[in-house]
Amino acid sequence: MIYFDHNATTPLDERVKEAMLPYLSRFFGNPSSLYRLGRVARSAIEAAREQVAALVGANPAEVVFTSGGTEANNLAIKGLGYSLPRGLAALGATEHPSVTESMAFLASQGWCVEKLVSDRLGVTSPESSLCLGATPLRFASIMWANNETGALNDIPGIAAVLREKGTVIHSDAVQAAGKIPVNFASSGAHLLTLSSHKIYGPKGAGALVTDRAVPLVPLIHGGGQERDLRGGTENVAAIVGFGKAADLALAELEERRGRLIPLRQRLESGLAEFSGVTLFAREAERLPNTVQFSLAGFDGEMLVMLLDRHGFAVSSGSACSSTAHDPSPVLLAMGVEPAVAKGAVRVSLGASNAEADVDRFLGVLQGLMRTDSGLPGSCAPRRC
Repeated sequence: MIYFDHNATTPLDERVKEAMLPYLSRFFGNPSSLYRLGRVARSAIEAAREQVAALVGANPAEVVFTSGGTEANNLAIKGLGYSLPRGLAALGATEHPSVTESMAFLASQGWCVEKLVSDRLGVTSPESSLCLGATPLRFASIMWANNETGALNDIPGIAAVLREKGTVIHSDAVQAAGKIPVNFASSGAHLLTLSSHKIYGPKGAGALVTDRAVPLVPLIHGGGQERDLRGGTENVAAIVGFGKAADLALAELEERRGRLIPLRQRLESGLAEFSGVTLFAREAERLPNTVQFSLAGFDGEMLVMLLDRHGFAVSSGSACSSTAHDPSPVLLAMGVEPAVAKGAVRVSLGASNAEADVDRFLGVLQGLMRTDSGLPGSCAPRRC
């Protein structure tokens, strides 16, 4: 199997696994305990906190560990929603479901929630908040990098505009951190979401980086862990793995980007030669590893299944979307026609991929187009 779905999750780096193993066996103590086993666990968590902070240019005291990016997004949005006076909140038009659904929950609790305008490349401009008029904007959540198209938002530019309004800014940087330089201190954001399993770390660990002056109400009470913002005994091994993955991502950032950009360009150049192909957000500043495209005559989910039969793991959109059979909301927000959006497939490259993988993928696609070109997705199951 050639794995082309690194935006969904990444394989665990062997070096990360080695760092975790002692905390799955010998050093099993509760980090809240005062005896040696507890102190060892606590020390490991604090070392990981420093590593995660270093990846995004933050202070270790600003890092709050969570179970992953989804929990961190929920903590940021609901935590602000519970702590600030009800009013106007905004989100980008292409956000992850954990943001859109958290915002929808706040709307059910009396908040006024508006989407900011996105352009045809899926990018939110710094001026997009001006369309909200004179109503005070309490807070906004705008992702750093889109999980489907890879398009990047100018978070420092957006934050500069919103801070003048007194707005609290949250950014979901799950896809950005470890792939491009991200600096919390200079970004202007007040809250930043991170995830371990997107950077070759374990699942079950994430973080919300927080400006300590921003008020947040915790989602999970009890125990006082993580500055009283996330009660419960910490997942020590996963946090240690997250720290190691962050350390490696920072040290190898330029090397990884240098490998992935030529692979992405090779894939895009090959796809551009196909008849009936649409490449999404190609002109936007993007992540080095992400390509989203549509082939005329193919349903996206059916193409994912056909490629799986040929040994490729790709996706038709966000792995966390609850509307997997509908056209991508991200592409619809970009003005893509529903029929074209329904055919979208995402390739997200990673550390194990090589030129030969890209060339084989293009060859398989050519074969599928010769065999199935023009076949409506609704008819495809009859061929299986």
